[in-house]
Amino acid sequence: MALGVIGAFLPLMPTTVFLLVAAWAFAKSSPRLHQWLREHPRYGHLIRAWEEHHAMPRRAKRIAWATLAVSYLFTATLLGPFSWGAIIGGICIAGVAIYIAHIPVLENKTSAPALE
Repeated sequence: MALGVIGAFLPLMPTTVFLLVAAWAFAKSSPRLHQWLREHPRYGHLIRAWEEHHAMPRRAKRIAWATLAVSYLFTATLLGPFSWGAIIGGICIAGVAIYIAHIPVLENKTSAPALE
């Protein structure tokens, strides 16, 4: 949960991923905290969408892909595009991008996922 809160304020650090993990853990350990996360005014709809539909909004997918691209560009610039770190990082980033591409799109905050 703390990493999710930190991610809300630091650029390039994911927030939703850590909050999804926290929601999963709270579902197993603290129903009260799990319900609080599901009803959170800013992040609750994302958590509910994932738990109920295993889907994410189109805007969130675009932001995730942009963040992945920026992360790779930063790594390739810092280490060099043909360094082992950039190559391994690029492979991992490509894997995450492909995974995100396979997640259904949630058209709006209350609808079922769209099939693409």
